[in-house]
Amino acid sequence: MGGELAPGARISEQALAVSLGVSRGPLREAIRRLEGRRLVERKQNVGVRVAELSPGALSDLMVVREALEGMACRLAAERMSDADLEELSKLLLDHADQEDLRDGKAYVQQSYDNDFHFRIINASGNAKLIDSLVNDLYDLLRLYRRRSSKASGRAKKAWQEHKAILDALRTRDGNKAETAMRAHIANARQSLEQGYS
Repeated sequence: MGGELAPGARISEQALAVSLGVSRGPLREAIRRLEGRRLVERKQNVGVRVAELSPGALSDLMVVREALEGMACRLAAERMSDADLEELSKLLLDHADQEDLRDGKAYVQQSYDNDFHFRIINASGNAKLIDSLVNDLYDLLRLYRRRSSKASGRAKKAWQEHKAILDALRTRDGNKAETAMRAHIANARQSLEQGYS
């Protein structure tokens, strides 16, 4: 789920069980759960592979993400404390220090704790919105965010867009914050679509 395996990559149950130090029974149950969340696919006579989305399905998911995450940002603008905003600002400064970002190679956020979007989604305070984005859509799209973050010129633009979102959040203007987030997600979707063409 962290994007270590590329979409379509084959997963060896035996090798995975050994590397995780678990027996194959619990591993198969975990794989079934991942299948239920559409993160992996099992094909007869082929085995288990990391889920792969068609360009159309990926674009559709990004449109849904744009709407939901825009709403999350609107709510966060109204609900984030000054301390939350300061932590988000520090996070962006930490991101700016990443060598890959400085070099314009990639803008990859490794964990949820260090993920700009995740923090805003949580700050929305809406349990259903958080569940829809974090426990469903976000994990599926995380596989593709890495590809987008490495597109030529996208890393620095994404960071600048994050800065604009933070500035909008600081105004406490939900409309402004939602507009900034939606523009950012639309740009990410465009980058992903270009990567497929």
